[in-house]
Amino acid sequence: MIKLTGISDEAGAPLEVQIKIHQELGWDSIEARNIEIDGIKGNLHEVPEPIFDKACEMLAAANMKVAGFGSVIGNWAHKIEDPFSITEAEIARAIPRMQKLGTQLIRIMSYAVCKDADGNDLPDQFDDERIKRVAEIKKRFDDAGLTVIHENCMNWGGMSPTYVQRMNDAVPGLKWVFDTGNPVIIADRDKPGQQQDSWEMYQAIKPHIAHVHIKDAFYNPTKKDGDYQYPGEGAGQVEKICADLIASGYDGYISIEPHVAVVFHGAGAADDLSPEAKAKEQYDSYLKYGQKMEALLKKLNAPLG
Repeated sequence: MIKLTGISDEAGAPLEVQIKIHQELGWDSIEARNIEIDGIKGNLHEVPEPIFDKACEMLAAANMKVAGFGSVIGNWAHKIEDPFSITEAEIARAIPRMQKLGTQLIRIMSYAVCKDADGNDLPDQFDDERIKRVAEIKKRFDDAGLTVIHENCMNWGGMSPTYVQRMNDAVPGLKWVFDTGNPVIIADRDKPGQQQDSWEMYQAIKPHIAHVHIKDAFYNPTKKDGDYQYPGEGAGQVEKICADLIASGYDGYISIEPHVAVVFHGAGAADDLSPEAKAKEQYDSYLKYGQKMEALLKKLNAPLG
């Protein structure tokens, strides 16, 4: 069975809002990234212990599970030149919290792409160091009985299908979370001057998929980012990919990451609104996005659980 969830901070920062929207959608889990409780914000594995404990209490009271941790480990805001001790500390905080919540999956990346002052890729990307670190990250979570999933995002492993293959060859058994919208906004290092193709990237990652993120967009070269759309309405080939997932017997989570109102790492459509109007737009667009995604999957006769 396929289960629906979502990166819930896109509906709103407060955890109670994240729980409420998933209850309204009829979903029994969230994919947790950032939360806010009592005015304190942060990633679920980084917030202070009392805040995490309160989060656990709130989730349990709502019978809401955590489908996965959207961690900051090795993400696009972390440089490969930074000490590995930063990553080690994040791992050490994440593992017991995943175990307490009964969460199996944790999203990681392979650190930000090294750029020059003009935004061009540098020749030296510290490839060996990245691979070494991802292997060690995987081992530490493996040892705890947990599953690392690497995302095809703005990091070394997401630079092209070739980089996916290099990472998989170097780190046997590595699992991936495939994001349908990321290829639309990321340059294909195998094809200079072109954006990645979502279907081609999906084919490279498909044998290793353990989780799926749904974004959709058209690339906007003026702002070098996406104009984000509802699922199936952009260039992310969402319907085609979901149909193939269903035909292939995929039985994991499909998690929405709308970006239509807010973008975690950049400008969003609701950013110029008042705080109250922005919060309403976030909530309403997330609800609409989830409903549209569920309708698309039902149209494809997905076995939803």
